[in-house]
Amino acid sequence: MPTRREKLEAMLAADPNDSFLQYGLSQELAKEGEHQRSLELLKGLRHISPPYVPAFFMAGQQLAKLGRIDDARAVLRDGIEEARKQRNDHAAGEMAEFLTGLGELGE
Repeated sequence: MPTRREKLEAMLAADPNDSFLQYGLSQELAKEGEHQRSLELLKGLRHISPPYVPAFFMAGQQLAKLGRIDDARAVLRDGIEEARKQRNDHAAGEMAEFLTGLGELGE
């Protein structure tokens, strides 16, 4: 029986531009410890038009878990700005709250 990752990869082979599938695969890769590949997928999603807002938050969280706090802060700041441009106040608020927590951890 195929794993969740294998199913996502198969669906992406059929529809390589599906942002939601790319996002799902990035999460599976992170769970498996393949952080570099996961972060690359999230970076790609942050640079499509329009940017996929959840990718900013997930990248920020993953970078923070990896101890890359400055990188996490930068991604989250960009994500907050993009979420506001897209009028996604909920996502902007979640990222702002997480960013505040990173400030406390980093001091």
